[in-house]
Amino acid sequence: MAAGRACAGVRSAGGRLRGAGAAAGRAGGAGGAGGRGRSAGAAGTAGTAAGGGAAARGQKPERRPRVLSGVQPTGVLHVGNYFGAVRNWVGLQDSTDTFLFLADLHAVTVPHDPADLRASTRSTAALYLAAGIDPSRSTVFAQSHVSAHSEMGWLLQSQTPLGWLERMVQYKEKARKQGQEVSCGLLSYPALMAADILLYAPDKVPVGEDQKQHLELARDVAGRVNNLYGGRPWKKRGGRGGAVLKLPEPLIPEVGARVMSLQDGTAKMSKSAESDLSRINLLDPPAEIEKKIKRAKTDTFDTLASDDPSRPEARNLLGLYQLASGMTREEVERECVGSGMRWGDFKPRLAEAMVEHLRPMQERYAELREDEATLDGVLVDGADKARAVADGTLARLKDAMGFDLPMR
Repeated sequence: MAAGRACAGVRSAGGRLRGAGAAAGRAGGAGGAGGRGRSAGAAGTAGTAAGGGAAARGQKPERRPRVLSGVQPTGVLHVGNYFGAVRNWVGLQDSTDTFLFLADLHAVTVPHDPADLRASTRSTAALYLAAGIDPSRSTVFAQSHVSAHSEMGWLLQSQTPLGWLERMVQYKEKARKQGQEVSCGLLSYPALMAADILLYAPDKVPVGEDQKQHLELARDVAGRVNNLYGGRPWKKRGGRGGAVLKLPEPLIPEVGARVMSLQDGTAKMSKSAESDLSRINLLDPPAEIEKKIKRAKTDTFDTLASDDPSRPEARNLLGLYQLASGMTREEVERECVGSGMRWGDFKPRLAEAMVEHLRPMQERYAELREDEATLDGVLVDGADKARAVADGTLARLKDAMGFDLPMR
């Protein structure tokens, strides 16, 4: 059921991209910094018709809420990334001003291979598009293509107390593993992440439960900057006054916010986990998906249960089935739990649903990788649109902090 819907969404996005991807991006770029990409992205929708009518009457078109998110382009995206983030972004495109970026600057805080980073950045961009992200409705770009990220990251790092950074859970976990090899970038990257967010003044930032700490830090940093440099003192110095940076709100999806490892139902599915059997990668062939699900950890009970906290693997695999099949929780309960289904019957069913759900995405990905020029155009246009917004925020921050901005 869900596979059919995903197929339609991916192929429609693919058709738009192949026919007019770069042109649509350029058309979106002509829309002005406040509404980048909206004129092209919303073509044919009721919202655009209403906005066009308002413009014709001399009224301002209705502002859509802005949403921003990104994924680090290391390794291959897995179903946890897809169901927990990317698929939700696809659904937001028609109702929000969506900014999606490849967080390649964050990838260098740990040892990395330069060739792999370049390849995975392009691969991740292609997977975004194959999953249904439409560059005529979303701004898609690489973080390193917009220099304001690095510059604002430094400015916010200089304003962030060391204790705030040392409390971050991910830093503590990775520092224990790396010991003396831990880099300064791993400690300070939350300040760069705050810059990634605050540059675009988003209304909402989609986050999983385990990522809320990073958004809370971004809000804390923004509040600190506003208190130190905004308001009346800024206005007295010749600035515009008021808040310098906007505080975004979290957007946490109800379903698929946290997909767990196939080998440990209490640990999040991760690209960095040592065992590839712990995750289903979006580009895994059908036979590999079937093998991983067959070997997925279960428990000693013969039948399934979704509401027993002592059975995390059962809950995780049933949740994956719900996501891959498109069924409601009640339908999954009725089919798999209420019927007394056993693991031997359930796992092949889950594997089939997952293979069919990912099939259209994998087909579209293969088409995109044969058309690198289109991918280049999407990233160039996306960076142009992102830069128009980010540069304005950076200039405002620098003005509030007292930098002598160049005359234009």
